[in-house]
Amino acid sequence: MNMRMVLELAAPGMKDTQAAQFAPKMSGSCRDVLQGGEVSIPLDGLNEPRFHKVGGGIRDLVLPGNKKFVEGDILPRPAQGGGGKPREAGEGDSEDAFRFVLTREEFLDLFLDDLELPDLAKRKLAQVEYEGIRRAGYAVSGSPANIAIGRTMRLAIARRVALRRPRPETIEQLEAELADCDDERRTALKAEIEALKGRMRRIPYIDPIDIRYRRFENEPKPIAQAVMFCLMDVSGSMSEHMKDLAKRFYMLLYVFLTRRYRHVEIVFIRHTDRAEEVDEETFFRSPASGGTMVSSALEAMHQIVRARYHPADWNIYAAQASDGDNSYSDGELTGRLLTDAILPATQYFAYLEVGESRGADTMPDSPLWTLYQRLRQSGAALSMRKVSNRSEIFPVFHELFQRRDPRERATP
Repeated sequence: MNMRMVLELAAPGMKDTQAAQFAPKMSGSCRDVLQGGEVSIPLDGLNEPRFHKVGGGIRDLVLPGNKKFVEGDILPRPAQGGGGKPREAGEGDSEDAFRFVLTREEFLDLFLDDLELPDLAKRKLAQVEYEGIRRAGYAVSGSPANIAIGRTMRLAIARRVALRRPRPETIEQLEAELADCDDERRTALKAEIEALKGRMRRIPYIDPIDIRYRRFENEPKPIAQAVMFCLMDVSGSMSEHMKDLAKRFYMLLYVFLTRRYRHVEIVFIRHTDRAEEVDEETFFRSPASGGTMVSSALEAMHQIVRARYHPADWNIYAAQASDGDNSYSDGELTGRLLTDAILPATQYFAYLEVGESRGADTMPDSPLWTLYQRLRQSGAALSMRKVSNRSEIFPVFHELFQRRDPRERATP
């Protein structure tokens, strides 16, 4: 999976012919999208609007580096269809598509910087991850750059006072007194001065035992943890096109969560009339058949949250993708599970209804859409959108997670 596929998600305004160049066959995993890659842009996609003089009339131009024309020559018009577009063999020079490399951080800065997740509050100490360092007292060894001068000088003063090291001023006073005393007194003063100087030499001003170094250690800091539940209907009514739309949405959601959190886990739950937790390959590729009961997926998510992801420690997000089909008898249980068990434990719940390529506006309201719409009108905090084309994925994603004024309550 390279960055060209991801760029297509974020380029809904491209023409169909341009978008096709950015749409390789879906392959790889969600985590592959975090890698950088080469991006190829058609030349006609680099043109920008600009103001210029209208053609016609007589104009004087300065052409730097001109060796072909002289004053008075008439310049030929460029051939129609020129300007760098590819030509057939033997029809002259052409130019390759413009190529550049986007790193993961550059890609995220371009497309995800103005987005945010709601209610980013729950944090927990990670088990083995450390973040930054902190002061941890003093040590008797270390790098010279970490010498604690203040602490070293205080210890040196305490040691000199305790050992009664003579002060230089005391010796200077005795030497001054030496000039005005008699011979007997001079002999005693000289002996005292020599004794004080010897004591000063034996008790250094700063001793190696006085030196202290600032000590630092790794500090485990609270790291926000998140888990993303991906719920998808894999019954026979979900076509490969619908699964492709769901996977693209999940890729953007995974990249977005990774940018906001140091630790992200993904739980894949697929369901027909029964639900099961599976790996990514099984989630998207393995065929399944049967009826549709959405309550089975919600019940499976509820059990996994209770067993592994305590809501007090984890930021829990859920994204559900379905074609909207659900058993009529399952509607009441689905609504009860969603309002009583799922929504109270999650930070955000997004429902994406996928359809065939006829336009989201033309998609009729499905049984599941009607149920969720009724729950929203009753005050349930969930977001709902419809998509039917690849070009609609990023606008819908951007609308769901755009940054809002914290003083305002976000309306799903």
